[in-house]
Amino acid sequence: MKATQRDFAGAAQRAARQCRVFFFCGPDEAGASAAADRIVELLDDPGERVELAGAALRKDPVLLGDEARSSSLFGGARHIYVRATGDEAHDAVANLVQGTGDACPVLIVATSATDKSRTAKLLEKRDDALVAMFWPPDLPSVTASVRTMADAAGLRLNGDIAERIARAAGLDVRLARSEVEKLALYLDASPAAPRNADAEALEAIGATTEEDGFAALVNAVLGGEVRKIPAEIQRMRTLSLNPVGVLLAIERRAAQLARLAATLGGRRLGDLDRGAKARLGIFWKEERDIAAQLQRWRGRDLDRLVAKVVALHRALLANSQSAELLLAQGLAEIARHAARR
Repeated sequence: MKATQRDFAGAAQRAARQCRVFFFCGPDEAGASAAADRIVELLDDPGERVELAGAALRKDPVLLGDEARSSSLFGGARHIYVRATGDEAHDAVANLVQGTGDACPVLIVATSATDKSRTAKLLEKRDDALVAMFWPPDLPSVTASVRTMADAAGLRLNGDIAERIARAAGLDVRLARSEVEKLALYLDASPAAPRNADAEALEAIGATTEEDGFAALVNAVLGGEVRKIPAEIQRMRTLSLNPVGVLLAIERRAAQLARLAATLGGRRLGDLDRGAKARLGIFWKEERDIAAQLQRWRGRDLDRLVAKVVALHRALLANSQSAELLLAQGLAEIARHAARR
């Protein structure tokens, strides 16, 4: 079974009932992770979560099948969550699907993989597997997702509020979901007792704004403004911004720059009309910064940037206690390279 972000919402419930292996891939790591979380929510009894790394499965391809067919400590349900890069988990998945006996659900979020990867090809024609591909979202699609989340939480909000939440979350559906959940809790909203959400309520829960969020740090790093980095890192700590969340904002901008570079070819950003810019997720306030960053990050440098932030993401997940330090070092290195450009 195959899906994309356009049809995943409609296929998720059936997939959660029917499938045992889920492979989420594509350049939008945030969307893929959110989809995996959604499947877990839809499982009849997700039980205990067992987390495995793709690198560990590459070294020991039998591990996944053994874990999926073993019992939890207390004999209850369980599911396995794998974070991998590319086809790291291919051999392990092959062993899993070729094995015999009941296995618990296995969810794989594969950074840098696509629906053309070996793992995806292995699973896409199976009735008991789902392969879902996620491209970087644009503002309209995330705004629509926010409204869908709000409806499910019992919130009535207009398009302006939904768009504001989408922008504040940096088009990260996971952060947007968090804001919707906080808003529903604040208003005591539920599907049985819907509540209207307005700008005043959004302000009251302290929703991150573009000025208070990631935008300034993203622009300082990718714009090569090295002198601003120490102050931005300090602001990140003062506001208790999650290091992984900050890096996701950098990842999304890097993916956006890559998509723009491929779309523009030899043209300039200013050559696009307003509609084309909107479809590419360019807000007018950000256009100047994005245009400047496109000048700094081109060709091989842009490829290296994407690889760098993916590697940094993995390092943060593997060393959560040192995440702030690792992030600060990584962002300073990226900013210095951008300054030389």
